[in-house]
Amino acid sequence: MLIAITPAEPTLEEGRKIEALLLGGWHRVHLRHPDASREDMRRIIESIDQKHHGRLVLHGHFDLLNDFNLGGLHLNGRCPSAPSLYRGALSRSCHSIAEAIEAKGMEYVTLSPIFDSISKQGYKAAFSPSDLSKLSDATVPIIALGGISADNIAGIRKYNFSGYAMLGSIPWESTPEEIHKFATHTRSIC
Repeated sequence: MLIAITPAEPTLEEGRKIEALLLGGWHRVHLRHPDASREDMRRIIESIDQKHHGRLVLHGHFDLLNDFNLGGLHLNGRCPSAPSLYRGALSRSCHSIAEAIEAKGMEYVTLSPIFDSISKQGYKAAFSPSDLSKLSDATVPIIALGGISADNIAGIRKYNFSGYAMLGSIPWESTPEEIHKFATHTRSIC
């Protein structure tokens, strides 16, 4: 599974860039923008063709699910639980092997940082090869996150990851056409 995570700040033509990633073969895009207003998030979602909405995952403003048919919610430190009546797909951020192995009721979890982060200065890889070999005990799919780039994808294949997520390696400042080229190239090396 290939997952793109949006940067902290919304980008120009973000909806078209998200569509370019999805059309390039990526499975999900996590709408992360921690400081975006509900209306900013609404505008981003509305700028994306409805046929892709089921592949979008929210990191906040969970009430937008009432207005759009989205692909799920991602639980994290800012938003640690889903609304009480929510019964859709859930994913969660994990920052320890034990937390990832013990996760229940999730479609998948992300585990980070696998490598030194590209988008967060000073956020260093947290796991040894011995730690990562314990992932075979997991009962839910685990997605590698943190410092993932086209150059190190091969390094995660030997562990029990079900895919990877990228944030800092995605050229969000590029045009939608360049993002599509990046998406298809990256997809081809998985």
